[in-house]
Amino acid sequence: MSLPFAPLVGILFGLVQALGVLAAVEAIFKARTPQGAVAWSISLICLPALSLPFYLVFGGRKFHGYVARRRESLEPLHALADQVRKRELSPNVRGLDDPDESLLAVERLARMPFTRKNSAHLLINGDATFAAILEAIAEANDYVLAQFYIIHDDGLGRRFRDALLAARGRGVRVYLLHDSIGSHGLPSAYLKSLRSAGVNVAAFGMGRRAHRFQINFRNHRKIVVVDGRTAFVGGHNVGDEYLGLDPALSPWRDTHVAIEGPAALCVQHAFLEDWNAMSNQEVTVTWTPTEMREGHENILIVPTGPADELDSCALLFTHLINRAKRRIWIVSPYFVPDDGVICALQLAALRGVDVRILLPARADHRLVYLASFACLEDTIPYGIRVFRYTSGFLHQKVVLVDDDLAGVGTANFDNRSFRLNFEITALFFQGTMPGAVRDMLALDFERARESRLDEIQERPLWFRAASRAANLAAPVL
Repeated sequence: MSLPFAPLVGILFGLVQALGVLAAVEAIFKARTPQGAVAWSISLICLPALSLPFYLVFGGRKFHGYVARRRESLEPLHALADQVRKRELSPNVRGLDDPDESLLAVERLARMPFTRKNSAHLLINGDATFAAILEAIAEANDYVLAQFYIIHDDGLGRRFRDALLAARGRGVRVYLLHDSIGSHGLPSAYLKSLRSAGVNVAAFGMGRRAHRFQINFRNHRKIVVVDGRTAFVGGHNVGDEYLGLDPALSPWRDTHVAIEGPAALCVQHAFLEDWNAMSNQEVTVTWTPTEMREGHENILIVPTGPADELDSCALLFTHLINRAKRRIWIVSPYFVPDDGVICALQLAALRGVDVRILLPARADHRLVYLASFACLEDTIPYGIRVFRYTSGFLHQKVVLVDDDLAGVGTANFDNRSFRLNFEITALFFQGTMPGAVRDMLALDFERARESRLDEIQERPLWFRAASRAANLAAPVL
């Protein structure tokens, strides 16, 4: 005998409400941040039917099991890192000629020291970036390690695939790692053609140590390493839009960096951490540093991610902000930082530091774009200058501290990069790179308009409410 409809609805409602309360209790104990605990617990109790599905995918779990397994699998690599740091990186390429005590903490986050005798140059926008990457792959003699968050099966994606196939045809060992969520649209035929030719392919999030609720553990790194000598790091993924071929987001403004020398081994180590966590295949690589005779760049490679003991990415950028004495220029397509970072920026401005934030004027993710407006009231009134880039879509992730320290990498200025994604940043101390970054960003600021506080105050009430509501979702944006 079936239950009447009304009592059945009441039972289901009560069950969903009870599950929401239980999930809220779990969120309080297991959320990654206090802000996340508050946001999840309120939404789960007040709107359980709407919030529960999102909580299961994006929720407050710290994924302790996954993190423990990853750390366990990486213990041999960490031992190798110690060996590379102490033995393979000889004294003439390890450390700084002029040590800066303020950078010791960053070296400890990276588990590697600054290296000397590197060469590096900026790759501004997609054409320059992929011309350099494809040329390096074409000149590979031993192996190619490649890792991207997004790979598309389009014009650039097929050129990239063909370059890997050509290298494999010459006998070069090729290893390709892509993120299973970021590259969800990549056809199986694309990967099959690579595997059939002997290319080693793995997907981050679908390997032997993946967690079924791992959607929040994305690998956002973009890395290419050739023969342990040359490395590429930056904001570009593999897709036609990164060449500015998407009319809705063209021209596409992005930055990569090419590195030659001992620092390439540190990028290589970051790749192997991810590869070993997702694949059973062993990778034999060189650990002998290539010293560039005319290389004058001091470079520190800082991989960060949720498997670290600390919130390494958030700590990295907070430390850079606190270190600034003259200027701190931050460029990111997404700006939804937590209160700690906002406070650090406010303090820097109060110290008289030239604090500038460069963001896109055009949005590719509406929710994040809306949330960034809520930050204007916490920045502009305190002397923090916010600019919107108007000459296309801005996607680069670059930071400049004073005139002697610059960073180029993959991390956005939001909670997802700070706590949820695996990221990588190349830091350049002294040498010529900070000056090159300063000159590059000066041109970018010329193509931007400065935001005013009344931009948000003059907006319709619905827009301001939507901006604040979007900002509440900052812990998972």
